[in-house]
Amino acid sequence: MEEKKNLMTYQGVKAYEDELQELKVVKRREIADKIREAREQGDLSENAEYDAALDEQREIESRISEIEEILKNAEVVDEDDLDGKINIGCVVTLLDTEYNEEEKYSIVGTTEGTSSLSGRISNESPLGKALIGRAIGDVVEVEAPGGVFKYQILKIEKISDNA
Repeated sequence: MEEKKNLMTYQGVKAYEDELQELKVVKRREIADKIREAREQGDLSENAEYDAALDEQREIESRISEIEEILKNAEVVDEDDLDGKINIGCVVTLLDTEYNEEEKYSIVGTTEGTSSLSGRISNESPLGKALIGRAIGDVVEVEAPGGVFKYQILKIEKISDNA
């Protein structure tokens, strides 16, 4: 069975690569020092610092594995091929037609850490799904737990233009 590709922006891949480098180079060295120092304190059976350091080491190694898996299956969306349509790698300015308020969102892949509060939404979120493939001037309806929301697409830009 073929694994699902993680659609991502270039910035998302870069952020994961930077985090992986930090974990492998800096954090591994720091935790090795903590483990060494805890060992030097003697009896390991009742050494809370040693146990905490081992727990931290497991967390770091788990995160390294997780990031490596994400990157192994990453597929960077070519932001130059947007053709005026919304896709991953876009910053979209919308008009909430009910409240007549503008909202701005970056459309990113699901693995890129999304939060509507931070202005980053996934291509697989209800709003993201409704927006993908749409163009300026289109009106989209989004069914959400709070009801149905209507947005008009005002502007589409590449994320890299906003970075």
